[in-house]
Amino acid sequence: MAFGVKRQEVSEWKEAVSRGEIAFLTHFWLDDRFPGCRTVTKAGCADLAKLEAWGRQYGLHPDWIDHKERYPHFDLFGEREYEILKKEGREDLIERFRLTGIQKA
Repeated sequence: MAFGVKRQEVSEWKEAVSRGEIAFLTHFWLDDRFPGCRTVTKAGCADLAKLEAWGRQYGLHPDWIDHKERYPHFDLFGEREYEILKKEGREDLIERFRLTGIQKA
């Protein structure tokens, strides 16, 4: 279940992904399969070669790309989410969602 994201943010993310940019969309998220994770960041890009290359630098396997709709993306959560957002300079998302990189059960 996703919450804590505005419709305009989703639209802007989709537009950036469609333009071939690496774009980030973070929102609160609850999923029993991932206990302790309360957020997820979708790192997307319509240019698959660019998305795959971007993911490789963070140890993300191309098979992990979610090809839903027209917005291919990696789902990032937990410590990996925090570390990637930090390296990408997205302190705005880290602060907004109070990310620490530490999963709490």
